Amino acid sequence: MGDDSTTTIRATFETREAADIAVEHLVQQHGVSRPDIFIQSAGDRNTAGAVASGGDASHEEGARRDAPLGGEIEVSADVTLSQVGAVRRCLGEAGALRVSSR
Repeated sequence: MGDDSTTTIRATFETREAADIAVEHLVQQHGVSRPDIFIQSAGDRNTAGAVASGGDASHEEGARRDAPLGGEIEVSADVTLSQVGAVRRCLGEAGALRVSSR
């Protein structure tokens, strides 16, 4: 019988777009259950990331102001120990600034 213990992997991203891509890769390529993935501000302020991207960057009148760029986005996922290496690589490939385990 294998070890089915879980651990939490955390990654920070500059943009919400990169965080969303990372989540989709975790779900579609690595079979991480969506309820085991969490997205939040990496700090204590609400934020859409540290850099404009996606719809924020292509807004006709410049960067949108309704979604503040106040810091990084954190993605965390509860994964089995056997998934840790693949999940860490996936998050890095999606553009994570930092990846850590807890």
